[in-house]
Amino acid sequence: MSLTSRTALRICPLCEATCGLTLTLEGTRVTGTRGDADDIFSRGFICPKGAAFGELDADPDRLTAPLVRTDGKLVEATWGEAFDLIAARIRPLVEEHGGSAVGVVLGNPNVHTMAGALYPPALLAALGTRNLFTASTVDQMPKHVSSGLLFGDPFAIPVPDLDRTDHLLLLGANPLDSNGSLCTAPDFPGKLKALKARGGTLTVVDPRRTRTAKLADRHLAIRPGADAALLAALAQVLFEEKLVALGELDAQVEGVAEVAAAVAEFTPEAVAGVCDVPAEEIRAVARELAAAPTAAVYGRVGNSTVEFGTLANWLIDVLNVLTGNLDRPGGALFPLSATSGKPRTPGPGRGFDLGRWSSRVGGHPEAKGELPLAALAEEIATPGEGRIRALISIAANPVLSAPDGDRLDAALADDLDFMISVDPYLNETSRHADVVLPPPPPSRSAHFDFAFNGFAVRDQVRYTPAAIPLEAGRMDECEIHARLVLAVGGMHGADPSAVDESVIARTLAKAGAPAELAAQLTGESGPERRLDLMLRLGPYDDLTLEKLRAAPHGIDLGPLKPRLGQVLKTRSGRVELFPAPIAADLPRLRRALGERRREGSLVLVGRRHLRSNNSWMHNIPALNGGSNRCTLQIHPDDAARLGLTAGADALVTGDGGSVRAPVEITEAIRRGVVSLPHGWGHDRPGTRLAVAAQRPGVNVNQLLDGTRLDPLSGTAVLNGFPVGVERPVP
Repeated sequence: MSLTSRTALRICPLCEATCGLTLTLEGTRVTGTRGDADDIFSRGFICPKGAAFGELDADPDRLTAPLVRTDGKLVEATWGEAFDLIAARIRPLVEEHGGSAVGVVLGNPNVHTMAGALYPPALLAALGTRNLFTASTVDQMPKHVSSGLLFGDPFAIPVPDLDRTDHLLLLGANPLDSNGSLCTAPDFPGKLKALKARGGTLTVVDPRRTRTAKLADRHLAIRPGADAALLAALAQVLFEEKLVALGELDAQVEGVAEVAAAVAEFTPEAVAGVCDVPAEEIRAVARELAAAPTAAVYGRVGNSTVEFGTLANWLIDVLNVLTGNLDRPGGALFPLSATSGKPRTPGPGRGFDLGRWSSRVGGHPEAKGELPLAALAEEIATPGEGRIRALISIAANPVLSAPDGDRLDAALADDLDFMISVDPYLNETSRHADVVLPPPPPSRSAHFDFAFNGFAVRDQVRYTPAAIPLEAGRMDECEIHARLVLAVGGMHGADPSAVDESVIARTLAKAGAPAELAAQLTGESGPERRLDLMLRLGPYDDLTLEKLRAAPHGIDLGPLKPRLGQVLKTRSGRVELFPAPIAADLPRLRRALGERRREGSLVLVGRRHLRSNNSWMHNIPALNGGSNRCTLQIHPDDAARLGLTAGADALVTGDGGSVRAPVEITEAIRRGVVSLPHGWGHDRPGTRLAVAAQRPGVNVNQLLDGTRLDPLSGTAVLNGFPVGVERPVP
């Protein structure tokens, strides 16, 4: 280590595990990264993504100044020129056509930054638009919908108590590669190994023999998309064999008898053919779940991005309820984030409604205030009153992440009047923008996990200030967002602190707190003042930003605790186990039991890699290589039947088109299933992603035309859809 080296702490922003990092710095460069051994949550754990923090931070393809489209080309401009153009173009459009003439797309990285958590609500309010599209409808919206229907709050998502459970049933998730999702758990692999070491049981349901499945005591290689049928059968066994035991939940739950009647037809024998899981194995899983001293059922992307995604997520918590494991140590509990506000007094709430409005073209109902990302292209390209004429894309790359990227690509190029992108890269989506606003590298930004603390397996709170000061000519990400709010809201030129002070005043008024509290807030910036306010108004007494700054490795707030009464916001004040939208959708699942699949047919699933997080890390050499490849995984028997050979291309065809990908023959995937990873396809002209372009891969979502959606959540069916696979014609 040189004499000029120093270290700084940084919470990793590259996946949901939120591990603490120790950065080695030389001047303005991150020259090394290791896990922070003193971090109160991650205890020194680090994965390849965190280890590559310095390489990502210094990526030469990151934009360093705004880009403005001039004479058809994107050229560097000053920040003033960029925001002047935004104000001149967006505000007149809103005044003429209304706020919903502007669509807003929020990508996955938004929840990994303070700016992405704090400012989009203000942006949407300034625009007055209902055309909001986010990564949730290609990922997790079924969980939000099922939680909204069951508990009255779409953000009331119970997480498995990994450190204390005796039995974990895990479906459609591969946390050894993903590090966890909607379950913030640094060193998820270590927690699963600890579960087994203390005599617990891990059951994994996945069509692939993933790294997580290899660790399991029992692996069910289910046919993709059949999770809801399997879960319904598990519930049916619990009722049939009188294994239902709500325990302390009994007084807080309604609809148990209705659920019993609803799942009566889903016997193990009835679903075995659909799931490709023997009936006796289904019964064994149900009995083990019921017999465990404590247990938790947890599912993620694999059973959200499927045809019956909301039903599957609903049934996960039905099983947690029926076994008495919801809101119980060792079961599935609700985290209490330090910025979640004061716990509410138990009692009836406002409830949760779906479909308060619908999309203009396809008539898709909103969920949690969002419309399906799969519908974005048609909302832009279809003429008529209410058309999206301008788009603001923040940390999003829907050309790759949404179905039928070619159609969206064309719509962005041909049918928009104006587009803004907040993104550090010129990628497959931002290349269409008229203005690109690049945030600085993550080492230059402060970090607090507003979203992920609400899904953490242990209550804790951590904050890291920027490790490196901003260079001249760069703008802080929070300031970029604040100035964007002002520019589109008719206050262009005002001090960006006006946005933060306005939010602080509204927050104080809503909380019934004295306005004088604003004068007591500490912090060197508007975002820090807002964080301080949220901590002061939060559920933990005497917690402030000053105290958080004094604890650089974080403050441990203890293990998760039962608090269902504080969480419930249903109109009945109870867990509504059989909500009407679920009841209306169940016949669709019953019909699926009678459907016959064609012999030799194939369905496709995605996959994650430890060195990847969707499309936004493929430009980092350390993360784009080795086994992190865009290949078509296929079972040896299917490969032999189709005449496919390892390394040669296969032609894969779906509803939306065809792609060619190299074949990877492996017994890690079951027969009848093929797999392509999500987030690839870096071969479109006009991007500046040199590393990604060298190994572009193919865009698996181009196999879809956007018509396959889970009807309750509007989530795209990205897993378990039929495809044709063949040798390409020479």
